[in-house]
Amino acid sequence: MSTVVPAPSSPPLLRNGLWLAVALSMGAAVSLGITRFAYALLLPPMRADLAWSYTLAGAMNTVNALGYLLGALATPLLLRRLAPGTLLVAGSVLATVFMGLCGFFVEAAPLLLQRLLAGVASALVFVCGGLLAARLGAQQPGRSGLLLGLYYGGTGWGISLSAVLVPAVLAAAPGPHPWAWAWWALALACVAATLVLLWPARALQALAAPAAAASAQPEHGRVRWAAFAPALLGYGLFGVGYIGYMTFVVALLREQGASGAAVTWFYALLGLAVVLSSRLWAGLLDRSRGGQALALLNGLLGVATVLPALTSAWPVVLASGLLFGAVFLSVVASTTALVRHNLPQALWASGISAFTIVFAAGQIIGPTVVGWIADGPGGLARGLVFSAGALWVGAVVASRQKPLTPA
Repeated sequence: MSTVVPAPSSPPLLRNGLWLAVALSMGAAVSLGITRFAYALLLPPMRADLAWSYTLAGAMNTVNALGYLLGALATPLLLRRLAPGTLLVAGSVLATVFMGLCGFFVEAAPLLLQRLLAGVASALVFVCGGLLAARLGAQQPGRSGLLLGLYYGGTGWGISLSAVLVPAVLAAAPGPHPWAWAWWALALACVAATLVLLWPARALQALAAPAAAASAQPEHGRVRWAAFAPALLGYGLFGVGYIGYMTFVVALLREQGASGAAVTWFYALLGLAVVLSSRLWAGLLDRSRGGQALALLNGLLGVATVLPALTSAWPVVLASGLLFGAVFLSVVASTTALVRHNLPQALWASGISAFTIVFAAGQIIGPTVVGWIADGPGGLARGLVFSAGALWVGAVVASRQKPLTPA
């Protein structure tokens, strides 16, 4: 059994732990909340303006996920040369630039390229932020689940901000392409978040993974990926399933006749539920050493995903958004908790990157498949049924994951 001993920490670090996690959560706000999920709000006006099919609209998020995969593959190599805090801020700066550039093009090819590059940058931010959050949690084991949840819950701040910002900009922006102004406004929001990230990046720089952590246990010199197979597959299916909802749910609500104000409330409340989820599932993340948390959360997410496909009744649709927001980033946090529970600290970066890679691979498949289904009979509703099915299969698979080390 390998035991992680918290590194010595100064009193200010311990005292500011919660605030550091909140500030660090701006990385999740940039990398997923804005760079990835704000596109759902821009998809309907861009599709109408540029005459896109749902397949092309989904491909925009598919190439973003491909970039995310490339970034996740590159992050462990870059971490050999750069400190995680440095890479975190650099990735956030690049993501900001690529978000802004999306407002300057109307042709599909350059927009696809910008979404690809934004995906690469966002992966650098997300992996490095998760690594720093895990290390911060190691300093305060009694609330490590909460600190992880606060970091990943930052995605909700990005979602809620986008929900308020994008419709307001679309309503006020001049033609001929009002959505371009929304991309620029989102880039400015990323600038503000990047400035906030400077503090935790600097403060947590000292929390380097101890080089000796793996040396005491030779069998832990590398990650035993086969032992993580159920969780990795379950997480990959999570990537396939959840991204269809986050890409197309706004378009589905528009098709069902929801007003602009209703969509804004729906998306803003979904983001708020993401933020609150950090507290809701903290105890589960602290207790679950195997795949129990991943399985439970995948199952609940499948329920949230299928509801809008079954009915357009507004109370049910709103419940879907609240449940989805309360669960989906905690799925991501559950894999970081699994890595933290089962691997020595020196291997956390490799473990988090591995889960990010399968997450990205699932996201590559999801939007295009759902878009292709949506272009056929049954439309977007049938696409979301496919997404829910992927999540439920992922729940069953993840339930087979056993702890690698005894409690």
